[in-house]
Amino acid sequence: MTARSLHALLEGLIDYAGLFPPAGLSMQDAVRNYARYREGEYAWALGRFVVPADRVAEVPKEFPLSILGVDEVKASTEEELVRFAPGAYVEITDLGLLDAIARHGLRAKIRTGGLVAEAFPATVKVAEFLRACQAKGVAFKATAGLHHPLRCVRPLTYEPSAPTGTMHGFLNVFLAAALLEFAEEVLAETDSSAFAFDDDGVSWRGHGVSTADLVIMRRTFATSFGSCSFEEPIADLRGLQVLD
Repeated sequence: MTARSLHALLEGLIDYAGLFPPAGLSMQDAVRNYARYREGEYAWALGRFVVPADRVAEVPKEFPLSILGVDEVKASTEEELVRFAPGAYVEITDLGLLDAIARHGLRAKIRTGGLVAEAFPATVKVAEFLRACQAKGVAFKATAGLHHPLRCVRPLTYEPSAPTGTMHGFLNVFLAAALLEFAEEVLAETDSSAFAFDDDGVSWRGHGVSTADLVIMRRTFATSFGSCSFEEPIADLRGLQVLD
């Protein structure tokens, strides 16, 4: 049985972004996959179906609008923020915008990877983002490169000859958000045995977070991450034997 702390951490965590690289599926295939995941054993870990705003019209009419994730935008200046509806996730590189994001009732987004090694931010930069969001009371999501639970070296695309690079793990990122005092160390962790999940909470090398606090963190602070694959994160968690 899945530990309650792991369930609290993973519930609705994985936004499905199959339309985006490196998967780059057709709308028909992505919709079909998402519908299958909603009926599957791990549907409880599935978040929203991420769709670019300019492709919403392609989504089948019978698809529930409540599960679409179209509120993801980019901004580099405060003036741009006024165009966005409250609750939108704003991808930023300038942490100085977090004050304005908070004032406008927006949320932040961090890009944690991409198709080239240079697209993956250093652990210190991710930790800086997490702490800044927490200090400003801004919720966040992550996107790109979080296909695997733990920090690892993997191919950056699904091409047979794809270059490899060091990728952030989604357990690392979201547990770093729960253990901000140790964020850099948690983000750099590659040993699955360093994390222990049980019904009461999760611990990393002796530092713990209660299940109740994980629930609050997920609801108010660390909301989700986008992945072009839902099956890959689940398969990796099962391979680590942390998920039944």
